Formats: sequence, structure tokens, C-alpha cells
Amino acid sequence: MNLTQTDYCYWFSCPERSVSIASNVLSYVFAAAVVLITVCGNLLIIISVCHFKQLHTPTNMLILSLAVSDFLIGVFVIPTALIWMIESCWIFTAFYRICFIFISCFFTTMSMYNVALIAVDRYLALSKPFVYNKTVCLSTMCNVILSVWFVLFIYNITLQYFNGTLGSLVTCPGYNFFIWSLVDLILTFTFPLAIIIILYVQIFFIAKKHATAIRELNRHATSHTSKNMSDSMKSERKAAKVLGILVSVFVACLLPYFVYCVLGNVIEIEEKYFQKVLMLVYLNSGINPVIYALFYPWFRRAVRLILTLQIFSTDSTLINII
Repeated sequence: MNLTQTDYCYWFSCPERSVSIASNVLSYVFAAAVVLITVCGNLLIIISVCHFKQLHTPTNMLILSLAVSDFLIGVFVIPTALIWMIESCWIFTAFYRICFIFISCFFTTMSMYNVALIAVDRYLALSKPFVYNKTVCLSTMCNVILSVWFVLFIYNITLQYFNGTLGSLVTCPGYNFFIWSLVDLILTFTFPLAIIIILYVQIFFIAKKHATAIRELNRHATSHTSKNMSDSMKSERKAAKVLGILVSVFVACLLPYFVYCVLGNVIEIEEKYFQKVLMLVYLNSGINPVIYALFYPWFRRAVRLILTLQIFSTDSTLINII
């Protein structure tokens, strides 16, 4: 994820503005609520997946990785971005500006690739369930996730270096910025988005086939094995549906920003729109826990156990919450 050249140069000066004290207070109250929801919601997901052994599955490791990146956005990125938006200028130091640009790009890119990995995981689980169960284990998924975190960390350092962000505290980037903006657009949005769309179209057709198969099983078979197979297929279809909603919301939040990035290099767009589309990207990190709460019964049970402090009881990690 990248900022356009205009954005780099514009937002580090403070234009005169007239805002009432009441409006300012309400803005900061709203900002505090957004940060609280994002941080606490994702922290509950992290605790749930880490604590309950029943949730230690490859798919949930991806959900954990997404929650970690969203949690870090809520802690390090959203508070600064909201202050930046409320004050209409950058009030922090130049060095903190560099740190902010790097961590916001890194964590947002990681969120995007987490969603792409979730799409790959669900596609493999639905299209090749026997191969998936045999080859995709917990340790394998953890290694994949750690590798992606490492690669994207190195990529974002390289990106900021060639853009001039890490090499200068005061100057705006030049020609290289435009080239790397296009590279960044392809690698952090176009490529993962293409994976997500292609795989979820495939998942849609597979889910339709499974629905037909389930109806046939229910019509002709009454054995225990057939019932287990039917329940398993229903579970996979439900998981794919929920994650499809998660992906749809994610793309809806990120698409305006990357459209802005493309148009910002071609036509002049008012800078005030930049902050709005950028905040939409960050706010997605607070929306994800709400999706889990609405569609995942295990998450609601886990939250209830956490808030009632039952996770501190003996053998609480073995509690059946699914």
C-alpha cells in the first residue's frame, strides 16, 4: 500500500481551520470508540484462537494472523490516522512520519495477503478435501504465515527505501515514486485481489455442487457415515460463505483507496478525499471482529468465556466451544 506524491507533500503542513471545541471533542470521542472496538475486538479473536485447543486448526491460524495484523493497525495506525484526520495536518515529528508510513503499509498489506491466503485455504479444503487434510497441518500453515510476514516486511522496507521515504525526512519523492506506486499497486492489491476473486468464483460453483450432493445423500442414504459426510460438507460450505462475506467487506473497504491511487497519478483529486478513503482501509480492521461475532457461534462462546474469566479455570483450554 502506498501514498501518492501529492499526499506525501501536502499533509505535512497545517492549513488554518475553524472548528468548534464541541466538534473537536466529539471527533476525538468517536476516534477513541473506533480504536477501542478495533483493538478489543481483535484481541478477543487472538485470545480465543490461542487459548482454546479446539480452535487450533490451519484455517484458524489464518484468522489469527489476520486478527494480529488488524490488532496492530488498531494500536499503531488508526489512532495516529484519526488525529491526522481531525487536525487536518501532521502534528507529529518527521521521524514518526516515516515510522507511520512504514507500519501502515506493512500491516495493511499483510491483512490483504491474509485474506488471499484464507481464500486459497478454503478453495483447497473444498475442492480437494482429502489432499488438504493429509498435507495441510498446523505446523505447515504456521510456517507459511511466518514466511509471508517476513517477505512482506522485507518488501515494504525496500518499497519505502526506493520511494525515498527512508532516505529523507523532508523531501518529497520523485520519479521513482510513480514507478514504485505502480509496482505496489500490482503486488499489494491487483495480485491478491485476482487470487481472491478467481478462487471465490470457484468456491461458489463447488459449494453449489456440494449442496446438490447433500440433497442426494439426505434423500437416498441414512447411514451414519453418510450423515457425517453431509455434516462435514455443510460445515465447509458455511465456512466458505462466512469467509466470502469477510472478503467482500475487505475488498469494498480497500477498492476506493486503490482507485484513488490510480486516478491520483492521472488527474488532480482534492486531498480531503484521500483521508476518507485511507480511513476506510483502516476501519476494515474494526469491522472484521463484528463479522466474526455475527456469523461464528464459536467466537461468541469464546468471548463469553473470556469475559466471565472462565478461561482461568483448570483445563479451560479443553472446553468444547464448537
